[in-house]
This record gives sequence, structure tokens and C-alpha cells, in this order.
Amino acid sequence: MSGKFIVIEGLEGAGKSTASHCVRDILMQRGITLEQCREPGGTGLGEALRELVKSPDLEDSPCAKAELLLMYASRAQLVETRIKPALGKGSWVLGDRHDLSSQAYQGGGRQLSQAMLAQMRDLVLGDFRPDLTIYMDIDPVIGLERAGRRGALDRIEQESLDFFHRTRARYLELAEGDASIVTIDASQSLEKVEADIADAVNARISSWLSHD
Repeated sequence: MSGKFIVIEGLEGAGKSTASHCVRDILMQRGITLEQCREPGGTGLGEALRELVKSPDLEDSPCAKAELLLMYASRAQLVETRIKPALGKGSWVLGDRHDLSSQAYQGGGRQLSQAMLAQMRDLVLGDFRPDLTIYMDIDPVIGLERAGRRGALDRIEQESLDFFHRTRARYLELAEGDASIVTIDASQSLEKVEADIADAVNARISSWLSHD
């Protein structure tokens, strides 16, 4: 089977790391060669941009449009230098966030226009899209409480609760209209969350196998 690009998405505290481990284990059990990456980041340039985007200590924090451009600069570097080459070799790629994050955080949370987000996506990515996105859905109140227990919050994690409610609403809106996105209720028990992820991933792999 040809290489596939799977992405884990969700708000802070939704359990993206747990989901990534779950998906990785499923793929490794099937003998699938896998590379992992994160956004923003995943390359030397991307990690430097990540610091600019997420640091709460900058004297001159990026405005909404600058933040969006930094996210896409990091994404472009990652897609062109790591993700596409890996897929071209037949490897699978598991990403911690991708374009859906910008559509939700900058489009929903920052309230930048959907037209601007669509133009930026098409300009940078063309028709490149994940084969499967696992969206970990969580109430922002619960998610931020979990995130706070991990340690100090970064610049984006310190945003208002309203910001995260807008971001979640946009995530849900986009997920509802895209068959490549599977929504997982991340407020369930760990066992149920992992079972739902496994069901979703295995079902999608079966579908891909039947078409290859």
C-alpha cells in the first residue's frame, strides 16, 4: 500500500500525544514504516518559527496575520522537505497538527476570514491534504485544566476561554463537512478513547486496502 499521511488534531489537553502513540502502535503492528513530525516545527526552520509563535516572553508578539504567516512558513518547509519525500518513498507520516489547526485556531480563534485561510492553504499546499485526520474533541474547560497540570502554558495556551470555544466550534464545523476527518470524544475514559481511535484507523486502513 502506498504511503499515507495521518494527522492528529485537537485543542490543548485533548490527548493528542496519547492518540499519536495509539496510532503509531497500530501501524507498527502492521509492519508499516512510519515517520513522525509536529507543527509548527518538524524542521530546523520550523522549530525556530515554533519558538516565535509559542513563546509567551517575546516583547513583540505576532499579530494574528503574522502568526498565520509563521504557521504556513513552518508548514511549507515541513511538507516540502520531509512529508512529501517520505510519502514518495512509500513511508507513512504521522503528524501532530497540520492545516486544520490553522483553519481552527487562526480562522476560528483569531477570527481571520475563511476566504483568507482558504487562499493561504491553496497557495502553500495546493491540493495536498492528509489521508486521515483524527480530531480529538474536548470541552475547552476540561482541556485547559489538563494542560495546566502539565506545566507552564505557552502564549497560545494562555488565550481566553472564548478563544478556545471559537476554535473548537470551527474544528467541529470543518470535521462535519469532511469525510477524511474522524471525530473522537476525548472526554471518555482512556480505554474507550483508544478503542475508538483503533476502530477508526483500522476501518480506514481496510478501506485503503480494498482500493489499492
